[in-house]
Amino acid sequence: MRISSINNNLYSFKANPSQVQEPKNPISKKGEKAKLATATFLGGLGLGVRLLAELADGDFVFNHVGKKAEKIASKQKHSSPLKTAGIFLGLLLMGLGAFAAIYTIFFIPKINYNGNVNAFKKSKEMDVYIKGNETEKELYTQMNEKAKDANEEEKAKLKEQYLQMQMAKNKVPDFIKLNKKP
Repeated sequence: MRISSINNNLYSFKANPSQVQEPKNPISKKGEKAKLATATFLGGLGLGVRLLAELADGDFVFNHVGKKAEKIASKQKHSSPLKTAGIFLGLLLMGLGAFAAIYTIFFIPKINYNGNVNAFKKSKEMDVYIKGNETEKELYTQMNEKAKDANEEEKAKLKEQYLQMQMAKNKVPDFIKLNKKP
């Protein structure tokens, strides 16, 4: 005897996505880790340039890389000084990129940990902000409904409550950059 699952929509216990709409938190672990990895890679590039400048004092690096660039350029059909300079620059940039990649790989555990911590903190702040906005929206809706059929005394009280709500407005989290238009 074979038992199979019921595919009848009458007995579905799943929540319908159109009925339940939770505001989505825009903070993700991948995004935070990507920001940290990019910053670490750029830091590695900066450190690589600094080390290259220190090594270039004795001209050892430039002579060595220059000879390699000339050797590579001489193997090509039409060799020119411009090609040699391009190959020289390419070799230097390749070395800097390799140094930055190794530097980034070395810091992967730290990036992973800090990305998780930052994402957790920001997602909690964002959850509080989103829920605060929902509550604020609901209160404004309730006040609007009351104001539609209120007498003058109730309207004055609602106006006072509205001003209190404006003063206690939900604060935007620090990590969100607002685009203020002049």
